[in-house]
Amino acid sequence: MKASPSEQGELLRLQTIDTRIAQIDRQLANLPQNAALTALSARSDDVRRRLVAATGDLDDSRTELGRLESDVAMVEARVARDTARLQGTSSMKDIQGLEAELASLAKRRSDLEDIELTVMERVEEKEAVVSAIEAERAEIVDETSATEQVRERAREASAANRAEAERDRAAIAEGVGAELTALYDKRRALGGGVGAAEMRARTCTGCTMTITGADLEAVRKAADDDVIFCPDCGRILLRTEESGI
Repeated sequence: MKASPSEQGELLRLQTIDTRIAQIDRQLANLPQNAALTALSARSDDVRRRLVAATGDLDDSRTELGRLESDVAMVEARVARDTARLQGTSSMKDIQGLEAELASLAKRRSDLEDIELTVMERVEEKEAVVSAIEAERAEIVDETSATEQVRERAREASAANRAEAERDRAAIAEGVGAELTALYDKRRALGGGVGAAEMRARTCTGCTMTITGADLEAVRKAADDDVIFCPDCGRILLRTEESGI
């Protein structure tokens, strides 16, 4: 293939732009906010699990407290009923029976109230645990939102830089020509993102291999408008005053 030295020289500019675009893409794929958001997501999952467990414990304690309150209410209803019956009877036998039952109910109510107090304290403790976890979850939500905003700004900045680089690339590629650009793109795909490399001191800067012997002689004999390739890596080899030939 033939191409003027100036067109071939533009491949270095094209390569610089493509390297810059690749760097932008890597930066986008490895934004520090990505790792931060992954960590926040893991924390959020952990908080969610703990909140489910803590809420379940709290509901159980509240249910237990509700049963105790119901039992206390039933005892108090029986106390009220027996007290009314006691006040309305003159039978000594009934009075003795009611007084004994009232004493038993008083003991039962006292025991229930003691247990109720313990469960109430337990409910308060578990409410505090749930509140703390909910506060932690709210902090994670806020931190996640803030991190996402920072990441979005970084993405927008990178997108703007990439768009500018793409415009520069299009302008350079137009000067290079479609055929040479297509060849360069093909070699770049095969060369891990590098399609053209300068030859300096008889060394290909793409693969850092020194060209010697017959390969060097072939490079020396090539016309200025011949498109030549590195014999080791296959990239387009660009000759300059620093090539050492």
